[in-house]
Amino acid sequence: MPDEPDFATFTHDDSWRLGSALVAMCRAESLPVTISIHLGEQRAFHAALPGTSADNDAWAMRKTRVVRHFDRSSHEVGQAYVGADPALFHAAFGLPAGEYAPTGGAVPIRVQGAMVGVLAVSGLASIDDHQRALGALRTAATAQASPG
Repeated sequence: MPDEPDFATFTHDDSWRLGSALVAMCRAESLPVTISIHLGEQRAFHAALPGTSADNDAWAMRKTRVVRHFDRSSHEVGQAYVGADPALFHAAFGLPAGEYAPTGGAVPIRVQGAMVGVLAVSGLASIDDHQRALGALRTAATAQASPG
């Protein structure tokens, strides 16, 4: 959580700006990713770029559920709890494997320390999904902190 940015506010308009900027960056590199932003329980932004499938949508949602459940990035959860056997993670926490994916790519969106949403990226290697999501969130927080 120390590496996660903290916003003063985060609205539907902010989710549109963040999602659109991330889409533009990924399109420029021809990356096959799905990007999803939830505010609370509502999906406020979703984009599936060329080369993705419904499977990427499902992975993004499974990562999002991990963030909501543990209040930390899906990458952090994977690093802390999964080890060499993901089945042990699912058994230990009683979470169905088809609904929870403790792998990189989803990060909490925080306003004054409280989680208000989740940004998820799916389509690349786990660490690359995580770095894309976290990098985009940091860029958006920096832009919000220094407007104009």
